[in-house]
Amino acid sequence: MKFKPNQIKMKAIISSIILTLLFVSTFQAQQQNSKNKTNKGTTINAQPKLIVGIVVDQMRYDYLTRFNDKYGYGGFKRMINEGFNCQNNHFNYVPTYTGPGHTSVYTGTTPKYHGIIGNNWYDKEIKQSVYCAGDDTVQSVGTTDAAGQMSPRRMKTTTFTDENRLFTQMRGKTIGIALKDRGAILPAGHTANAAYWFHGADEGQWITSTYYMTELPQWVTKFNASNQVQSYLKEWNTLYDIKTYTESGPDENTFEGGFNGKETATFPYDLMAIKTKNGNFDILKATPFGNSITTDFALAAIDGEALGKDEFTDVLAISYSSPDYVGHNFGVNSKEVQDTYLRLDKDLERLFKGLDAKVGKGNYTVFLTADHAAVEVPAYLTSVNIPSGYFDGRVFKEKLYAFLKEKYKSEELVETISNNQIFLNRAKISEMGIELENVQKAIVNEIIAYTHIDKAYSGISMSQTSFTTGIEELIQNGYNQKRSGDVIYVLDPAVISYSQTGSTHGSSFNYDTHVPLLFFGHGIKQGSTYQKTHITDIAPTISAILGISFPNAATGQPLEFVLD
Repeated sequence: MKFKPNQIKMKAIISSIILTLLFVSTFQAQQQNSKNKTNKGTTINAQPKLIVGIVVDQMRYDYLTRFNDKYGYGGFKRMINEGFNCQNNHFNYVPTYTGPGHTSVYTGTTPKYHGIIGNNWYDKEIKQSVYCAGDDTVQSVGTTDAAGQMSPRRMKTTTFTDENRLFTQMRGKTIGIALKDRGAILPAGHTANAAYWFHGADEGQWITSTYYMTELPQWVTKFNASNQVQSYLKEWNTLYDIKTYTESGPDENTFEGGFNGKETATFPYDLMAIKTKNGNFDILKATPFGNSITTDFALAAIDGEALGKDEFTDVLAISYSSPDYVGHNFGVNSKEVQDTYLRLDKDLERLFKGLDAKVGKGNYTVFLTADHAAVEVPAYLTSVNIPSGYFDGRVFKEKLYAFLKEKYKSEELVETISNNQIFLNRAKISEMGIELENVQKAIVNEIIAYTHIDKAYSGISMSQTSFTTGIEELIQNGYNQKRSGDVIYVLDPAVISYSQTGSTHGSSFNYDTHVPLLFFGHGIKQGSTYQKTHITDIAPTISAILGISFPNAATGQPLEFVLD
């Protein structure tokens, strides 16, 4: 059949229209598909409105399991049942102290890089001890006491809180809160809007420093003016019948310290009656009420700072300091520690309910861990035939000095001994024409024979040898070449330099390194693992949730298996 020219032209036009319609339809379908993918991706990758980091000061992992039957379902168990439980989480460095612990959680690295090698350490340049958060270039805000002269300036690296501030162009807020200054300051990072800590003594006030502001916000002033803190100066008795506290030792024993003004370390404690002999408001720090005060203030901060109220993720860094004070005083097997954790469980429930109401369930992400754990009281361990003991630092120093005087004919070769590290007088050693390495080795060979010294290493070996396993790796991860000492020694397991009552921490052994790690809320799967995780993995994991840069010296890895 033959078509006329007009018919051919009309057919071409129709074909063109059909092709155009097909193209437009395909393009729209692709756009819609792309939009759907984008929307789906936005839903999956949407950032939480608020990150809440919780560090419990001196919490052993087995406090989760030991007291499990006594916990309710709104605190620790809510995190476990709805979130992810890393059951084999450890510190991967020593010393396991509060300052390094909080710093490592938030920087994702170890003292080798972030520089916070202890709560206090000997500064080799100025030849005196310094405090991890101390800063005499700033002034106190909220008190005339020097307790406010603090800042994070000695921390050498960024935290994930810093990275979130940078990522959001400083629109995402960071607030740090703890009874201890270092527990508030170091997690909050260098760029925090504020860090607040509790000044007890005769004041009982939340304070800060001019590093952050020149005067307290109205909401803090209002909280300090309330009767909230004073209301906790009351009787501390067990939350439940003490006869049901079968997961801890007898209430009256010889392994606990107790409070001044009370003959026995037994319940109940009339805090109002004995406060003047125990630092007035400071006594609250060594009771579970210190955790309650911290929770009260944290909930006030969420309102006062409008946290989680806009599109920019905020961070609230909370440290519960009281368990450390209680543990140091009464020991990890005490009724007092058990009651402190049962009450902390209630405070966590109260915090989570507050977050549900103020920020919205599913709009926030929480992690909970500890800055270190603690050893059983060695005197108690000895009573049940477990090897343990006490290290006499005075005898150790006398023997070491006598050895150096005999070998080198000098009493000036050691500047100080701090944090199980010996700092040598390098100028004197150079003046005498002695090789530093030889002096370090001589001391190592000498002290390894001393009672309760398990291992000893030279600073040069820490700087020049790469250790990948064992205690040696942990020591190296905690060794900062510029700030650490010339000789490092390790005490026998369950041997401490401390009083014969109460517990302490600081070692590389499991009783100090094994701590909880719970994730819960937005972006977190439900589950658990016995796979080994490290404290340095927390900051990269939170950074991954937020889609931000890792802290600048982070050595940990994101825990992909906890992410939803």
